[in-house]
Order: sequence, then structure tokens, then C-alpha cells
Amino acid sequence: MASAKTVSVTEDSLVVDLVDGRTVSVPLAWYPRLAHGTAQERADFRLIGRGEGIHWPLLDEDISVEGLLSGRPSTESQQSLERWLRERAG
Repeated sequence: MASAKTVSVTEDSLVVDLVDGRTVSVPLAWYPRLAHGTAQERADFRLIGRGEGIHWPLLDEDISVEGLLSGRPSTESQQSLERWLRERAG
């Protein structure tokens, strides 16, 4: 099973370096919570399950390495995202 080694988020991409030497880069638009997050929120992540996933506690976002490798964007519903955005706005 593939495992993440390092993670970075640019203005338009999520980039994950894997332990086996591969690098996966996907559009940030695939993950709306990351896209709406601040640079500080995006930088606050931890690897979970021995690198099998990535968790952003401030954004309540979890992404699996398997999902990245399979090319699967977020499956969060528009209603859920809108509710989350309203809660962030206060």
C-alpha cells in the first residue's frame, strides 16, 4: 500500500510525495475545503494510518493516498460544503 512522506498545498494543487519515490499532484479544486482554507489551515495537517491518509484538523478534511492515486476528487455534497462554509463565516 502506498504511503505519503510529505505534503504541500500550493494555490492550485495538492502535492504528495510518496515513500516509494512517486509524486502525486491533483487540482486543489478537487477538495473544496482545502481550496477554501487559509495557507495556515492547509499547513496544519498530519499523516494518519502510517501515511495512508492525510488529516487537516482545522478544515475537518481527510484524504486517502489510495483516493489520490485513483484520481478520486472529494465526494462531499454541495449541501454539506455550503453548511461548512456558513459555519466558518460565523
